[in-house]
Amino acid sequence: MPARAQITARDLTIHRGGSPVIRGLDLTVDERSSIAVVGENGRGKSTLLALLAGAPDAVPPSAGTVSRMGRIGFAEQEMPVDAERTVGDAIAFAIADSLAGLAELDRAAAELAEGRTAAEHAYTAALDAATALDAWDAERRVTIALEALQAETDRARPLRELSVGQRYRVRLACLLGGDARILLLDEPTNHLDGASLEFLTESLRMRPGGFVVVSHDRQLLRDVGCTFLDLDPSSDGRPRAYGGGYDGYRQGKAADRARWEQEHAAQLDAEARLAVDLEAARQRLVSGWRPPKGTGKHQRATRAAGLVTSVKRRQADLDAHTVEVPEPPARLMPPEYRVRLRGTLLAAEEATLEPRLRQPVSCSLRAGGRLLVRGPNGAGKSTLLGLLAGELQPDGGTVRRRDGATIELLAQESELPGSRSADALYRSRAELLVQRGALPASRVAPLGSLGLVGAAERRKRVGELSVGQQRRLDLALRLLAQPDVLILDEPTNHLSLALVDELTEALDGLDAAVIVSTHDRGMLNDLAEWPTVELAGA
Repeated sequence: MPARAQITARDLTIHRGGSPVIRGLDLTVDERSSIAVVGENGRGKSTLLALLAGAPDAVPPSAGTVSRMGRIGFAEQEMPVDAERTVGDAIAFAIADSLAGLAELDRAAAELAEGRTAAEHAYTAALDAATALDAWDAERRVTIALEALQAETDRARPLRELSVGQRYRVRLACLLGGDARILLLDEPTNHLDGASLEFLTESLRMRPGGFVVVSHDRQLLRDVGCTFLDLDPSSDGRPRAYGGGYDGYRQGKAADRARWEQEHAAQLDAEARLAVDLEAARQRLVSGWRPPKGTGKHQRATRAAGLVTSVKRRQADLDAHTVEVPEPPARLMPPEYRVRLRGTLLAAEEATLEPRLRQPVSCSLRAGGRLLVRGPNGAGKSTLLGLLAGELQPDGGTVRRRDGATIELLAQESELPGSRSADALYRSRAELLVQRGALPASRVAPLGSLGLVGAAERRKRVGELSVGQQRRLDLALRLLAQPDVLILDEPTNHLSLALVDELTEALDGLDAAVIVSTHDRGMLNDLAEWPTVELAGA
């Protein structure tokens, strides 16, 4: 029989760059596990998966242990090129246990036919093992996965001849159809279209083995995740595990966050009370040395000793009091403002821009309105957003923008100057907006108040920030302007699940008109009631 598979991590701590990214993790993954690993960029999700898989280039743990048994399949985000291997070699490796099991069954059957001693027992064992693996169907399973993921099916084709996306899909198909009892999948939705995503989702839901998945695709995690392992900061610095699927994760995280905020506030209140008591004792000590006229020296000396003792006791209390619960991360808090303009702010009439937007598009947006732009890759969604924002000009049709309307576009990828600190870049843009008269100085929201960039990150050069942190800063720069129209192109790129949820909720309360273009299935579901412009593919 094939060996049972299990991964066990105990009190695991991983450092990177001198700082712990994961601390005190206890985790068991078995063949019944359906685990989603979530957290901000840089929280160690890919690092953890590589260590669980035993990858040769994995960061070794600073403390704790990881043990593994059984066959484990690992798909990291990047797939190196193997110059010698073919698609057939990749398939053979994926179903090696099944091929070996069938070979053993053939050998045992031959011995049984020859009447060898103990041949019947050997044949029964080989048959049980092949049946447990469903070995006869292994090749067909991989072929089905290759076709469903639109991957190369020619067994003789060298992997080096395939594109990055094709190689990734071949490997993913081999894992989904292969013999591994536990799969570790890092961003498996990369390079997949809608139909392939549906196949991946169904394969994970129906597979007999366990899996751990890291993905920015909220819909995939909603569909397949039963347990959520959250690597984001917590009150005690340890990862949190939540049951009950995606809804259980959101509810549990919200409850933990509320407790964290209450505990932190209570400790700050206690510290403040101790400080008040200390100041009161000091004031009594000062006044104690100046008693009313007629008070004798003996009485003054007696009172002074007691007051000095009181001051020392309260100072000791304050010195001993430490705020053990760290300050919780801030929530996304867009600045509150009211747009001045009413009526239609943007309108496109039969707008085109060759060769990127060939389909004539007509749409309009009123103050406070909402618009969702949908369509496959290459349909011209980003081009349409650029036309509406005024960053591109149509070569056919017209695009009209209301005079005086301020428009902010969050592009699909953030490109910010890397030499300045986040704080300096933000202050510079605020000063420019004030100088232009686009924003009163009294309405400039401090960067820290938006809940997007932490205190430590605000002091760093932009080039030192992670891709996700730069994306957060770029969003903060758009919100700073308090625009009449906010245009978001793939806003979930590089953002954590928690921030995407906060952003979706924030959009509901924003007074500005909003346009969103996204492939994110979770966000599309959240914004399903918005008026929609559907662009056709090329």
